[in-house]
Amino acid sequence: METQQEHAAAAADAAHADHADAGARGMSLRAVELAVAALLLAAAAVVIWSNHRIGAGWAADGPEAGYFPLRVGVIVLVCSLAVAWQAWRTPADAIFASWQQLRQVCVILLPLSVYVALIGWLGIYVASAIFIAGFMMAVGKAEWWRAVLLGAGINLVLFWIFEIQFRVPLPKGPLEAALGF
Repeated sequence: METQQEHAAAAADAAHADHADAGARGMSLRAVELAVAALLLAAAAVVIWSNHRIGAGWAADGPEAGYFPLRVGVIVLVCSLAVAWQAWRTPADAIFASWQQLRQVCVILLPLSVYVALIGWLGIYVASAIFIAGFMMAVGKAEWWRAVLLGAGINLVLFWIFEIQFRVPLPKGPLEAALGF
């Protein structure tokens, strides 16, 4: 039979193990909320400072250029403080997302970031074809020929729609320049 002290010690050990396990389970909700609050606060400070500098008052002919944006900055500042206050009230062991969930987000976010960076060098159509084909092969486990065929086919259709039918110029790269577009 356990004594009261042994029971309390066992409960404390279990609580410590749960808290240590929280770091192993995923990212802390409090840490994420505090990071978001800090980013909002920094953005609000930049908006307030820059609009105050250009003029945020009321002139004889109406509001100055920074009048409305400064007030939006103040609202964002107040909201960032509310997010920070809420974050401090969040239990320390609350999990925002598990490491597995964050890994799944990175599987999407990292290739998407590479895709956006490639648009400037290769143009939107070639970068999109590479993105679609690569994503189909890496995540969808599609055969390479099917991925290449769909990536190229989709972007040929998009090129025809935007460049030829609607005459909407989208970012082009060296391939389009070599083909005379």
